[in-house]
Amino acid sequence: MAHWSRQSYIGTRHMASAKKSSKSNSSSHKRNKNDAFVLCVRNDGYAASLERRKLYAALPDESAAKHDLVRIVDESGEDYLYPADYFLALRLPANVKLALSKAS
Repeated sequence: MAHWSRQSYIGTRHMASAKKSSKSNSSSHKRNKNDAFVLCVRNDGYAASLERRKLYAALPDESAAKHDLVRIVDESGEDYLYPADYFLALRLPANVKLALSKAS
């Protein structure tokens, strides 16, 4: 006959692998006046994530750029890679960048 015992715990012991985060460091990126902004001009296949004619914050990602991709903070609030030709890079005055960063 099996005997069940109730165990009590005083805390959670995290496994070594749990300390590593699979989430991109960029997704917790706080936007600042130096961030780049891009205008979405296409959203083929990404209608739920991207809105055409909308400004998005673009995060620096040299590796993605080598593959013609850009890292964008999309409608979900997370950053993802999208085809670079879906966006136009914008040169904005510093005060406009700052206002956009504070608004989002």
